[in-house]
Amino acid sequence: MGKDSKSKDAGGKGKGKQVAGGGDENASKGKGKGGKAADGLGTCTYVKARHVLCEKQGKINEAYKKLQDGWLSNGDKVPPAEFAKIAAEYSECPSGKKGGDLGWFPRGKMAGPFQEVAFNTPVGATSAPFKSTHGYHIILSEGRKN
Repeated sequence: MGKDSKSKDAGGKGKGKQVAGGGDENASKGKGKGGKAADGLGTCTYVKARHVLCEKQGKINEAYKKLQDGWLSNGDKVPPAEFAKIAAEYSECPSGKKGGDLGWFPRGKMAGPFQEVAFNTPVGATSAPFKSTHGYHIILSEGRKN
């Protein structure tokens, strides 16, 4: 429904480009609004996530490169504790002090591309950098539930 002041730190309106973690094409393949996806993406009500938020694209790309060099280039999943270290070092969001932890949030709390990426990134996966009106983000999906 509406956003409160907490969602301002993490969500955003505007156009963003989702490069990884299940794109729009995955969310719409053979699924109606009430349909269940075989992979469970886009059908849950709550997501648990961590994120890194940077105002500048260069800074988010630097953070993402660290994740790539450590895990993603080998096809590995980034451990939450390691993602938390990157968030603490790079994130400009107050959640960075908590390792980027946003906890559980419902569909509709985060706006625009942030919600889209958060609800379409598989559990354990890390999104590619994307833009919102609040800046540039990387999301680590930690869980989903109805």
